[in-house]
Amino acid sequence: MNIVILKNELPDSSKKWEASCKRKEINYSVVDLTAFDWFERIITIKPELLLLKPSGLTAPYKELYDERLRILVEECGINCYPSLKSVLLYENKRFLSFWLKANQVSHPETYIFYKESEANKFSEQRVSFPVVAKTNIGASGSGVSILETKNDLEQYITNTFSGKGASKRKGPNLKKGGLLKRGLKLVFNPQQLKNKIEVYEARAADIQKEFILIQEFIPHSFEWRVVRIGDSYFAHKKLLQGNKTSGSLQKSYENPPLELLDYIKELTDKHDLDSVAIDLFSHNKKYLINEIQCIFGQSDSYQMKVDGVIGRYIYTDTWEFEKGDFNNNENYDLRLSHALLKYNTKK
Repeated sequence: MNIVILKNELPDSSKKWEASCKRKEINYSVVDLTAFDWFERIITIKPELLLLKPSGLTAPYKELYDERLRILVEECGINCYPSLKSVLLYENKRFLSFWLKANQVSHPETYIFYKESEANKFSEQRVSFPVVAKTNIGASGSGVSILETKNDLEQYITNTFSGKGASKRKGPNLKKGGLLKRGLKLVFNPQQLKNKIEVYEARAADIQKEFILIQEFIPHSFEWRVVRIGDSYFAHKKLLQGNKTSGSLQKSYENPPLELLDYIKELTDKHDLDSVAIDLFSHNKKYLINEIQCIFGQSDSYQMKVDGVIGRYIYTDTWEFEKGDFNNNENYDLRLSHALLKYNTKK
């Protein structure tokens, strides 16, 4: 069985997949999808399955990864995990908004402008504030700006189209906590420090000036994060810190309503999204999708607790809670088990 891990532009991007394969004693190859000879190397190996770590740092490498993956999957017929669709939705808020609209999936109203004149006209006519401005790429809230007034929106439009570009965090996430401990860890690991600096430099150089994305502000004190990997479901609340839940790392673990799991199961079954994390608001008796991500961070070793017990939900004829630790290695072990089952592979 030939398995290839497709790393992105970051040097350590294949490590989690590699660790999972080693635990299961599965042979694999690693190919850098950003290398000039990526196609020849992959075709020579003749893989039956591609394990993916899509790029989510800068627009050029995101586009590179998506384009090359589409060639491998759509033209060469190679299976991949997670799915191509989930990768296209990942860290592309513009595409996600169009996809949600096309599939009539409820989400915060989203407006995308490529013309400064159209954005200014929208600003002139807008009467309800705040609104949310987002960069197309930006994890952990790094590209999210809450615009409280018409003047804030006008300034954001001017800065994006005619100034330094859309506002986003370029350095470390100061809200994450443990800044001193993380800093000391990097000081004593020069290679990790070098990698971090390269990430910050790449993020700073990736300037969005061509368009803006404005979203309806949904009043909330939390948003749900629901994870589905195969038949395993997990959910917790991402709590508000300041005016954002993204990147706050403040969580509440409690038993999710079963109707929420029903909604996610129906949505992901319908659209073949079986390895994703979905962030959504509960608003006016409706669920509104905010993000869909096939790769996502994990600050705790687990994704769900019910009555203080770590575990997952599975669905047979009804929802059943199963106690256990299913999220080790940031879910990559669970992903690999599901990928092997999905494509009927054996060690």
